[in-house]
Amino acid sequence: MFDSLAVLLQYILPKQALTVLAGKVAGARGTWTASLIKWFIGRYQVNMAEAANPDICSYATFNDFFTRALKPGARPLASADFTCPVDGAISQFGSIECDQLFQAKGHTYSTTALVGGDANLAAQFQDGSFATIYLSPRDYHRIHMPCDGRLMRMIYVPGELFSVNPVTARGVPGLFARNERVVCVFDSEHGPFVLTLVGATIVGSMATVWHGLVNPPRTRDVREWRYDDQQISLKKGDEMGRFLLGSTVVMLFRKDTLRFNSMWEPALPVRMGEAMGAS
Repeated sequence: MFDSLAVLLQYILPKQALTVLAGKVAGARGTWTASLIKWFIGRYQVNMAEAANPDICSYATFNDFFTRALKPGARPLASADFTCPVDGAISQFGSIECDQLFQAKGHTYSTTALVGGDANLAAQFQDGSFATIYLSPRDYHRIHMPCDGRLMRMIYVPGELFSVNPVTARGVPGLFARNERVVCVFDSEHGPFVLTLVGATIVGSMATVWHGLVNPPRTRDVREWRYDDQQISLKKGDEMGRFLLGSTVVMLFRKDTLRFNSMWEPALPVRMGEAMGAS
């Protein structure tokens, strides 16, 4: 009953307006910033001992705190072919059934919808594999490369701003292909892969290291940037982007590219740099 009500409210609430307001508050400078950060740390049990800068009074804005760096060595990289790109919890992972990704019991969505309608791009991942990782408010919110890769394209896909927590994933059909998202397409020695940053309610913006802020502006049309004529290459473990307030990452891999870590299971907490799988 509670879950159904929580999902229903999200259809009613002015999600765009709330997100714009949250973005303005998170980016504002004020004497109240340290108090907001202190409250957030207590509310979500954020571990500041691993932050490169644990002094909450030194952060000029809430966004500066939320996208804080970690101490050197806080996330050692495993020697696996693929490492986890974020801190969070595994939402779902496994095989792509033809072009369908499993979201939750009774819900699937297509790779074509996820990448913004590009059927040719989606076809590269037919019968491949995917992983969806949810970042809670307490998590570290920078996103890192799961393997070495060369950037080929970036696609901004406008959409809704539903929450992406487990309750909403169970209750909103096609959630990750409905919400606003940034689709990053890479090439690698293992073949092409996609790393998608999915927005949500209160997620003020998403950014990449090569572009900066992607949103705002929030447009009604799909926007695309091509980089195949440039040499933008990132190493495994390099930062590739960040969420300004939390959300979800969805990864796509080509068929027979990735064998997942045998210890992985849905809802398992994971950390950036841990072994995700082998080629």
